[in-house]
Amino acid sequence: MASYRIAAPDEYLAITGMGVKTVKITKAAWVWPFQRCMRFNVQPHDYAMNLQAMTKEKLQFLLPVVFTIGPDVNQRGANTRNGANDDGHYAGAGSEGAPAADDHVHDHRREDQGDSLMKYAMLLADSGATKGTKDHQFLENIAKGIIEGETRVLVSSMTMEEIFTEREVFKRRIFRNIQSELDQFGLKIYNANVKELKDAPNSIYFESLSRKAHEGATNQAKIHVAEAQLRGNVGEAQSKGEQEREIAKIHAETAVRKTERDIERASAEAVLATRQAELNRDVELSRISATRKTEAQDEDLKREVQIKRAAAEMERLRASDVVKATIARESKQQAADAHAYEIEAEAKANYEKEKQNAEAVVYKTKIDTDAAAYKTKQDAEAWSYAAIKNADANLQKKLKEAEGMSAMADAYAKMSNALGGPAGLLQYMMIEKGTYVELAKANADAIRGLSPKISVWNTGAEAGSGEGGPASGGQSSTAAMRNIYQMLPPLMTTINDQTGITLPEWQFGRLAGQMSEAERSQGVNHTGKK
Repeated sequence: MASYRIAAPDEYLAITGMGVKTVKITKAAWVWPFQRCMRFNVQPHDYAMNLQAMTKEKLQFLLPVVFTIGPDVNQRGANTRNGANDDGHYAGAGSEGAPAADDHVHDHRREDQGDSLMKYAMLLADSGATKGTKDHQFLENIAKGIIEGETRVLVSSMTMEEIFTEREVFKRRIFRNIQSELDQFGLKIYNANVKELKDAPNSIYFESLSRKAHEGATNQAKIHVAEAQLRGNVGEAQSKGEQEREIAKIHAETAVRKTERDIERASAEAVLATRQAELNRDVELSRISATRKTEAQDEDLKREVQIKRAAAEMERLRASDVVKATIARESKQQAADAHAYEIEAEAKANYEKEKQNAEAVVYKTKIDTDAAAYKTKQDAEAWSYAAIKNADANLQKKLKEAEGMSAMADAYAKMSNALGGPAGLLQYMMIEKGTYVELAKANADAIRGLSPKISVWNTGAEAGSGEGGPASGGQSSTAAMRNIYQMLPPLMTTINDQTGITLPEWQFGRLAGQMSEAERSQGVNHTGKK
């Protein structure tokens, strides 16, 4: 069943499986069957270490550092630049979101395409853990290993004086070297803090430097105190003299400014009196001008009233003739308007009738079209449902067959362990199915009807000495059979190496018993004859 997964604000989802070429990094997505989804956290972590390093002059010291490291969530790499969307698919030409034919060169690039989150997700997958402290411990081991290695390499190429005098350069070089190594894992240094250097065990280098600096600072402080006291006494005397001179100067300036202010006040009072007389004169002139202007406006208004009265009388006489002409014209206009209204009403009625007929035809056509579309949709849904059911049935059948094969393989594996290995299982199955019986029958049918003649030649030390008696002949036959039996183990070993077939041990045991009985019987016969 498909499920919709949503990541927390500080998490991302990594999806692989059917339909995803490499790894799909997203915040929320549907997870379909035959796909796997892994959540991973992107919060940075602090890694504090107390590194022991050695400078170019072979001086050992402790370097406390604290690095804040986390996945680079802003570096999405070529997945965005090459046209891939957030789902990990290409938005260009081609079927099913695949790259076009001229984009085949991208297949030879690395799978991560420069995406830091994809590198980080692959790193977590390599850790063998999914979440919790295992991931943090795994990342901490990687980060600390890189930091220790790069810091020691950098410190070994610098002197102690360079480390002290060029702290910022030293910090930037550490930052740059470590960041270049962390890029391959999709990690980023958010903050790097290099603390004060400390003495390594059995070393007093920094302690000696501190004592030297302390003594020098104490002596310099005493010198500075004496110089400060000298400057204080001289400065105090200078300050008193300056104070007295400044006070006298202030008193003189105050008297001068007071005189200047008295002069300015007298001048301002004279200007004020002159300005006040000018304003009184202007007010009087304005009052006289306003009175004259009011009288002139009164005469103009009286004249306008007489003109308007004459014009009104003329308009009254003219209106009587105009009203009669207007009445005649309006009557003719109303008759024409009534005839035009009748024509317009008839046209509107014809238009409404034709419109209703057209709408009826359109409605009937729409009903027929909807009915045909609904029937087609029902047929398509029925066919789709049947196809889905058949596909589900085939899938269940294949799954059952796969489960049966898996169970049979597990049973054979357990039988193989119980019987001592694959060779024992093969022997058991051959015995169970009667393979050895069939082989024996086939061998018997092959030699049935034959009359073999067997001649045993023995030229060794146990050959007959000339007596030719039964005892000597029996002993030679038994020795020959013993030699043949001794040849069987290396022969069976050769057959097992070349074919993988091992004969059961009970056959060798039975053959060995028969040989022992044959030897005992021969020995009894030989004793009795003597």
